[in-house]
Amino acid sequence: MLIRNAKDSAGKAIEVWLRDGKIAAVGLGLLVPEGEEVLDAKGRTVLPAFIDTHCHWRTPGFEYKEDISTGSAAAAAGGYTFVNLMPNTKPVCSSAEIAHAVEAEAARVGLCDANQTVSITKDFDGKTLDHLLTLPEDIKFITEDGNGVMNNAVMARAFAIATERGLTIMSHAEDREISPWDYRLAENIETVRNCHLAEYYGTRLHMCHVSTRESVDAVRMSRMRGARVSCEVTPHHLWFDDSRLTYRVNPPIRKADDVTALIDAIKDGTVTCIGTDHAPHTAEEKEKGAAGMVGLETAFGVCYTKLCKQEGLPLEVLVHLMSTRPAEILGLAKGQLEPGYDADFVLVDLDTPYTVDKDKLHSKSHNTPFDGVELYGKVCATIKGGKITYQAEA
Repeated sequence: MLIRNAKDSAGKAIEVWLRDGKIAAVGLGLLVPEGEEVLDAKGRTVLPAFIDTHCHWRTPGFEYKEDISTGSAAAAAGGYTFVNLMPNTKPVCSSAEIAHAVEAEAARVGLCDANQTVSITKDFDGKTLDHLLTLPEDIKFITEDGNGVMNNAVMARAFAIATERGLTIMSHAEDREISPWDYRLAENIETVRNCHLAEYYGTRLHMCHVSTRESVDAVRMSRMRGARVSCEVTPHHLWFDDSRLTYRVNPPIRKADDVTALIDAIKDGTVTCIGTDHAPHTAEEKEKGAAGMVGLETAFGVCYTKLCKQEGLPLEVLVHLMSTRPAEILGLAKGQLEPGYDADFVLVDLDTPYTVDKDKLHSKSHNTPFDGVELYGKVCATIKGGKITYQAEA
């Protein structure tokens, strides 16, 4: 496939030739074999497809909220070709067998590949780590997402095991004894603890959905001391503050100065990437207080509108946050418009505003506070491995 009449992230004309699922050449006036399929980008911007470091597809056990087919469709509609899935399923993903089954089903569906993380403690029991000692080499990421590991000794041993076995710990920072009465303190304390453990053991640590100015500062200081710590922020924590939204998410929507701190951390490079924390729930569950929102289909529009249109950041910065750096964290040959990388792309319209309509989302769940919000950065087409996986209606 040859992509013609496109622009790159700097606004310059570009052509991209895709062959055998990889990028074969990038430039202008490319010479390709006769009869090659041509995709006319119609002046739109071509970017490396997006990669989500933090996503929930609810399989196994909660398929009534989302399943791999609907999650894959939502991802493709949002410009994603790879997602990193959390283990808070039923049963909890504490084994390679469950992880491999989820990944295989995503590959079968074919719209978006997935990495399935494994829980830090077995079945989230807060104490058992023996399963980590027998994980196969292709399992590289462990997390207690939705929970913080409360016992300091257990978490210290988990960090030691992770270092020895080459695992990355992904941390949902929440001291659950504190969060019922002070979620800010709950996030801050666990962030400091886990950053220190990463420094102490030399472990690779990824802090999920960092949301407070104190937490992002702790990550910044830890990295300055040489720790191998990365972190993500969510689109909704960049867009909303608690004076504008009371929608329940975990961690909560924060203060306006927290939003400013997160944006400053993006500008100085402390924030590594964007993670959607795509969290489908039914309308009934939301009414009863379930925390979370769907985010795959709105992420780019929210981030482009907020960071590029409003804050003036170059589009190249957003590409690093949503494509290049997530690929580096997950160890993927994706996220760059360079020969040899996977032929995963998204075509976006940066100039025409559009309005989010929750009823048109591809996710099985429609729990989003962005319904009716006008955004820029509409995803027009997604290409995975050189094949079109999503095309917006004309």
